[in-house]
Amino acid sequence: MVGAGAVAGRGALNDSTARAPGGRLLRPGRLVGVDVARGIALIAMMSVHIVASLDAGGDVSWAYRLFAGRASGLFAVLAGVSLVLSTTGRGHDQPLALGARRGVLARAGWVALIGMVVGVLPSGVAVILVNYAVLFAVGALFLGLPTRALLVLGAGWLTLAPVVGHLVRSALPPGPGPSPSLFSLAHPAELFNGVLFNGYYPVLQWTGYVLVGMALGRLPLHRPRLAVRLVVAGVLLAVGAKLISAVLLGPAGGLERLTVPPTSPIAGRDLQSALVTGLYGTTPTTSWWWLAVSAPHSGTPLDLLHTTGTSLAVIGACVLAAAMLGRYRFLLLPVAAAGSMPLTLYTLHVVGLAVAAGLGLPSAESSATLLWVNVGLAVALATAWQLTGRRGPLEDVAAQLSAAARRSAAPEQPGA
Repeated sequence: MVGAGAVAGRGALNDSTARAPGGRLLRPGRLVGVDVARGIALIAMMSVHIVASLDAGGDVSWAYRLFAGRASGLFAVLAGVSLVLSTTGRGHDQPLALGARRGVLARAGWVALIGMVVGVLPSGVAVILVNYAVLFAVGALFLGLPTRALLVLGAGWLTLAPVVGHLVRSALPPGPGPSPSLFSLAHPAELFNGVLFNGYYPVLQWTGYVLVGMALGRLPLHRPRLAVRLVVAGVLLAVGAKLISAVLLGPAGGLERLTVPPTSPIAGRDLQSALVTGLYGTTPTTSWWWLAVSAPHSGTPLDLLHTTGTSLAVIGACVLAAAMLGRYRFLLLPVAAAGSMPLTLYTLHVVGLAVAAGLGLPSAESSATLLWVNVGLAVALATAWQLTGRRGPLEDVAAQLSAAARRSAAPEQPGA
């Protein structure tokens, strides 16, 4: 999300290309499929923000069955991809200069500031931006690792970090608490715990997403054969994680051992429904069997592995579609355009929901209309913005701050 317009593909851009409709996105060498994947994640995220988790009949809604947990997980994996593309370039293990890390931290600071501001608004959204910014800053620590080390570390992190989180949270009050905001600065310990351990997007567990994405960003994603492998591997991982969870909770008897404490945010809810709609970021710590669930936003190994699998499959499918379309990839421009400026569109989306809430929306009757308005405006605005040949407004500020930070770390030239 952060600086996405600048990182999905690198290279010089001449004035004529920049001014051409879609010129930035359709220039040779840009990974349009990455932009498309990010656009899909943005639209999916809007769906779960607006559509209720349960429909009028009490069944889990289509939006939550399709996108709950998967949209934000895809954003996090793409964050790792973007982090690599904006610093070391595609397909290469290159040494990282101090300026590149400073540039990442500058972008992260800008995103965190936006998150703190919009977190104040009564939008009803668990705003991800502060956590996202911290994930970028943490990811910068690992940019010097080679591709294989990133992949192995990422896989291990997804598997073991939830175990560490379970131990740490046993000594903490239950989350997730409010979204990080300017008001949170008055309670630094709560802010720290919420962002890292027991919030809706706990950085401790979610760092695994970024590490896998960083390894992915080092690969030659423009090759169709690799894209097919990503789709196959992603589907197998996603399905395998769900099957293992089903066995552990069913025949192994894990579901019967799950106890919900009265202080849990899911207390009083139907457990089976909660395991489909989501657990607000983490699980209770009353039993180790909670680590066997794969519910959205549960932060368990099987949840993280499942959503990593779906993310790999979506990214692979989008990259493959862009490659197969060839010169007709302009057909992907509306979704790719939205994916090239997600920080701007996400912020507008949250602000818009706060306004809608102030007007008494959304209701069950108006949610479909509100969703179409959000998606339609986002796609239309992003597509029209391509006429300027520039990044999204908030992405452009992020890029300028990053460039200034990189220059501040560059050694002065003699005689300068």
